[in-house]
Amino acid sequence: MNIIKRLEKEKIIVIVRGINHKDSIPLAEALVEGGIRFIEVTMNTEGALEIISEWRTHFKHDDVFIGAGTVLDVEMASSAIRAGAQYLVTPNLDEDVVELACREGIEIFPGVMTPTEIMKAIKAGAKAVKLFPMGALGLNYLKEIRATLSDVKIIATGGVDLGNIQDYFKHGVIGVGIGSNIIDKDMLGKKDFKGLTALARKYVDSTKIIK
Repeated sequence: MNIIKRLEKEKIIVIVRGINHKDSIPLAEALVEGGIRFIEVTMNTEGALEIISEWRTHFKHDDVFIGAGTVLDVEMASSAIRAGAQYLVTPNLDEDVVELACREGIEIFPGVMTPTEIMKAIKAGAKAVKLFPMGALGLNYLKEIRATLSDVKIIATGGVDLGNIQDYFKHGVIGVGIGSNIIDKDMLGKKDFKGLTALARKYVDSTKIIK
């Protein structure tokens, strides 16, 4: 399976951070029921490696792609790959991590902000980059980046919500990373997994009308 081509179709990566281990399976099930197919758990979540492994086992017969996020160094990357991560996402550009992922045949979306970082990531072997933090950078920044680096596949992360998600795709990103705007803390705290499914479905449906 070509992860990037599939992401271009599915469009959304849900970022899971800081959840209780016991909620990991029902939360993932709720997201998948809502139409989400890309889920990452951040490595600074307690029990992240176990969650990755359990998700891979739980969804082994399903069309679901499990990733590790907030991968900060080669050691984290190696442990995430061993746990079964199908792709890695970083908040920063560490070329050693990119090169490791490429050697292991694992897709990696390194976090970048500047044109220099973007091109370094591509030269290191990344096929797509995570432009971050988009909540602070804004759509005008994305527009300017796309004007000069139009061939680079970009995933926008930070600040994406139902009100602006279509704008990101109109500016040429292949996907978006969304965390708390889909994983509503109140719903999760109340174990309202049906509500989380409905919210996830709203985001998925919003991408279906993008031309």
